This record gives sequence, C-alpha cells and structure tokens, in this order.
Amino acid sequence: MKDVYEYAVIRVIPRVERGELINAGVLLYCQPRGYLCARVELDEARLRALDPRADVEGVRQALGVYQRSCTADAGPLAAEPLGGRFRWLTAPRSTIVQTGPVHAGLTADPDAELERLLTCLVRGV
Repeated sequence: MKDVYEYAVIRVIPRVERGELINAGVLLYCQPRGYLCARVELDEARLRALDPRADVEGVRQALGVYQRSCTADAGPLAAEPLGGRFRWLTAPRSTIVQTGPVHAGLTADPDAELERLLTCLVRGV
C-alpha cells in the first residue's frame, strides 16, 4: 500500500541577491507512517564555484539543523509533532540555506523514496 508524502529540496543560495543555487538535500515527511527525515550532501566545489568566499562550515552547520530537527532530540522543535516540524522547516525564508516549494507523491517506502529523490535532485544522477 502506498501513502502520500511531501518533500522539499534543501537549497544553498550563497549570494541571495544573485539567486544562484545548488541543491544540497531533501526533506521528506510522510504523515501516515510517522516519518520525517532530511538527508544532505553538500558539493563544496559547486558551492565555491558560485561563491569562492562562501562560509562552507557555516553552510554545513545550517544543513545539519535540518537533519537534527527530524530526530527525537530536535532541540526547540522536540515538542512539535512531525507535521509541525515539517511546516516550520519548509516555511519561506531569505537565508543562504532554505527549502524550495513543497511537492507531494506516493510511496510504499519513505526511506527508499528519500534516497531516490536525493540521487535525482541533489546528486544529479
């Protein structure tokens, strides 16, 4: 049986005024299965191609927040239900690390779907 899931691409926009970006992760939420997970992979060479002075360590830390916010020990978001966390993480922001629009699909295996999306949208394979 397949369930509805929602996902958003996590993007890095090193110079917001230029609007150039790279995809650096995927955030996936499947309410019927109680699933929320973010996976990130930062391509440092691509980031530096857009901005040679980019704060790579700062970007890595910001990406880590997405991953940590999905775990049981989610810091300030720990008391929020998974759906609330997903909505908070996908809320529009004008920072260097942000999510794109939310999309939906159907899956029988959220982990496998997250890996597929990461491969397709971040790794570019």
